[in-house]
Amino acid sequence: MPLHSLVEGTHEVYLDSRPLRNPSTKKTLAIPSSKPHLATAIALEWDLLTSIRDTLRTHLLPLTSIASRAHDMLVEESPDGSARSTKTRKEIVTSLLRYLNTDTLLCWDPHEEDAGDVQDLPSLRHLQIRTALPIIDFLTTHIWPGVELVPSLKSNSIHPVDQPREVQDIIKSWMFCLSPWDLAGLERATLAGKSLLVGARLLVEWSESFRGSQEWGSKDERSGAKFGIEAAAEACSLEVRWQTGRWGEVEDSHDVEREDLKRQFGSVVLVVGGTGG
Repeated sequence: MPLHSLVEGTHEVYLDSRPLRNPSTKKTLAIPSSKPHLATAIALEWDLLTSIRDTLRTHLLPLTSIASRAHDMLVEESPDGSARSTKTRKEIVTSLLRYLNTDTLLCWDPHEEDAGDVQDLPSLRHLQIRTALPIIDFLTTHIWPGVELVPSLKSNSIHPVDQPREVQDIIKSWMFCLSPWDLAGLERATLAGKSLLVGARLLVEWSESFRGSQEWGSKDERSGAKFGIEAAAEACSLEVRWQTGRWGEVEDSHDVEREDLKRQFGSVVLVVGGTGG
């Protein structure tokens, strides 16, 4: 079984007697000492591989890939390096900012009233707003104070509305200042859920860099639970769940997608979390 050990202040994962390396830089994949759970989980996912061929299937190594992404930025941005660069960071921030204007959490059903169905279920728009507002309120109160986010779709319109330029600039600056581990986690969460806002909410809830923010009444008012994997997955797949609730789900499709989304969010929690030491 692959093991990890603390070497010169960082965790290293060993495959037999050889340290695991970053595929892109060929350097040893060093995990911060404050993230022992991440190191253990990376060792475990390698232990679960059944053949050499599995090492080429990146979907089987979600933690290794996201840790390598963060490590890429660390190597580029290290002041000890021969040429400090923020190329990867800029590319990630630019890419993620594009999701803001069509964010899943802001794309509400444009119809003010929905006929519903025979079971008198709440309208899709009602559920979307009820899910989105607590997340938006938390972010605009504690993370981006004063920012006003607008719905991507106006009532009875299918044309998306861009967020104000000043809002985009504030969120862009916030992302640019994140640690490599947090930015890699935000990227994974945003790509998986198609929502920068849900990704930011999940990041702040679990990152060791945001311990202060986690004390600001971050628990869900209804369940009393932290904003975690289940809550993030539900927020990002609300429309799918509403539709399948009315028409039924396709076996081995909707259920598989739902579990994979939670798996992706789980990798985010591990990569951004830590002991804070």
